[in-house]
Amino acid sequence: MVTGELKSKIDRLWDAFWTGGMSNPLTIIEQITYLLFIRRLDDVHTLRDKQAKYGKVVGSPLFGPDQQHLRWHQLRNLDAQTLHRTLDQEVFPFLRNLGNESSTYSDHMANARLEINAEKAGILTRVVDLVNSIPMDNRDTNGDIYEYMLSKLSTAGQNGQFRTPRHIIQTMVAMMDPKPGDRVIDPACGTAGFLVAASEHVREHHGEALMRQDAQRQFHEDMFHGYDFDSTMLRIGSMNMMMHGVESPDIRYRDSLSEGAIGETDEFSLVLANPPFAGSLDYESVSKDLLSVVKTKKTELLFLALFLRLLEPGGRAAVIVPDGVLFGSSKAHKDLRKALVENQRLDAVVKLPSGVFKPYAGVSTAILFFTKTNAQTGGAGATDEVWFYDVQADGFSLDDKRTPLLDEDKLGPVREELSAQEHAKNNLPDIVRRWSQREAERDRARTEQSFVVPRTEIAENDYDLSINRYKEIVFEEEDHQDPLEIIAELEKLDEEIRQGLADLKEMLK
Repeated sequence: MVTGELKSKIDRLWDAFWTGGMSNPLTIIEQITYLLFIRRLDDVHTLRDKQAKYGKVVGSPLFGPDQQHLRWHQLRNLDAQTLHRTLDQEVFPFLRNLGNESSTYSDHMANARLEINAEKAGILTRVVDLVNSIPMDNRDTNGDIYEYMLSKLSTAGQNGQFRTPRHIIQTMVAMMDPKPGDRVIDPACGTAGFLVAASEHVREHHGEALMRQDAQRQFHEDMFHGYDFDSTMLRIGSMNMMMHGVESPDIRYRDSLSEGAIGETDEFSLVLANPPFAGSLDYESVSKDLLSVVKTKKTELLFLALFLRLLEPGGRAAVIVPDGVLFGSSKAHKDLRKALVENQRLDAVVKLPSGVFKPYAGVSTAILFFTKTNAQTGGAGATDEVWFYDVQADGFSLDDKRTPLLDEDKLGPVREELSAQEHAKNNLPDIVRRWSQREAERDRARTEQSFVVPRTEIAENDYDLSINRYKEIVFEEEDHQDPLEIIAELEKLDEEIRQGLADLKEMLK
């Protein structure tokens, strides 16, 4: 979350654009993101230069010999008019043509342009100074800034355009463990947070495999796929991926629910997503492919049907759903849950606290983990048992402030095992550890935070997937005193008080 001094800087930056006559909040977000991107490109170029000196090639230089004057450290020293002219006539055309021919980046950036008028170039220098003062040590600072800026939109949290908290994304990615050769898709990618986290995970945990030329090409050109129907999200998502070193991600325009899995059935090995829960759609606007899987207007159910269509046999998914998916009583809800349990392999249900998405939304959610097997009902490949985990703390307060409860190195799915006191404030490391040792979970009692439920029991409960259906609560026996004894004690005390008052009166005579 953006707090303190950084929040103040973003507020001043936002006010500068307002002063410059820019009233559309999404336009302000885009302009700030462009400037942060330009600054980040300079940092990436510098890093690649240093790595090249040590013989480590991680990508070609971003700026050619004749483009050095377009780098951020040069731009921020220009006078107002020269800065405006250079940005407008050289830097933004450079941004529009930055991606290679096979990249979708250039399509999304085709309309990228500077929105500050030349007459107000003085405001531009102030804006550049403020952007330069923003700390960029953390590579996902851009996402945090964007999250805070979205809170200024009246539509934030209503149309699904708010970021999934980074620590929740990291937990899901750690549990799925994407590897070179995977084809990862997020059909509602927004700013590409899941794809960025997956790319970081692959680099950190499977770096040696990426040394092969074929693996590196697949990583840059065919591993990461994202769809969205908001052009602003596509531009920001493309910039986010490029800033994190993925040269040609497949980030493209698509209304996933209208077009379904056209031409891409059984294509991907991993789905990571938190699709928007926007209520209901008209049947006419929904892909017939999806309606053939589940007859519903509910977007959360349609997205689950889409995930199943996109995944190849053996493909896996980790997706966030609203609680209603777990226990909804409509025919569509029950049919889809039954299909996940009987015809696919539902691996886990991880219940999240209701405050995870505050301050943007207070909706209760869970993460579903499943594998596409296309099994005959109840046959080989169907679910044997489902692992449940009840997350009670994610490392932050569950109010609108979302204050960190631990030091930064103890937040998120850290590798080290936390103490009992730390675990009570952050369950995420425990989730990842227990997920990797699920065989031992069969012996855990239903009173524990995590446990396993067999398929037959879930079927007997009408495929209800809410954890409270199966969790056992231990009640401590209370030994209550007999009411007559309590009355007798009160009468005794009352008599003692009366006697004390009588003695006091005698003393005062």
